[in-house]
Amino acid sequence: MKGVIVINTHNKQAPELEAVLSHPAKEDGAAMWELVTKSTLDTNSSYKYILMSEYFNETCVVAKQNNQVVGFITAFIPPKKQDAIFIWQVGVDASQRGKGIASKMLHFLLKSKACKDVSFVEATITPSNRASQSLFQKLARDFNTEIRSCEFFTEDVFPGEDHEEELKFIVGPLA
Repeated sequence: MKGVIVINTHNKQAPELEAVLSHPAKEDGAAMWELVTKSTLDTNSSYKYILMSEYFNETCVVAKQNNQVVGFITAFIPPKKQDAIFIWQVGVDASQRGKGIASKMLHFLLKSKACKDVSFVEATITPSNRASQSLFQKLARDFNTEIRSCEFFTEDVFPGEDHEEELKFIVGPLA
């Protein structure tokens, strides 16, 4: 299976617990959206996930267990920054958290053909999202590289009063 990796999320005696990582098909978009609606992630329209799965599938990842989406990454290479990949969202089903799926999906993505020229991983993360901060700190350790953060989207650019600022995290250069 080209472009697919199988990871065991529990033990070798239970193949039903294996998660299969691949780039999504447009049919995966609805399941990605469903996963988001059951989480604390910002909920975008279902159209966003279907669109990402269709037009940006080479820079996105899904993790499936028993053919069900249990994790995903949506990402893109910014047009004015071809040496970076911007990670828009990382989602993992509550039943799969703590098993390293998010980290494995990031590594799968960075090994993909679409990321052959990528030297930096970027993401925006709110100050209260310690899990995402830890994920990208681990990525920096895995690649033995730097991680830095800076102010990016301050609270005043968001409509309403219920969105925390988003700090920009940059991991790299990747070797």
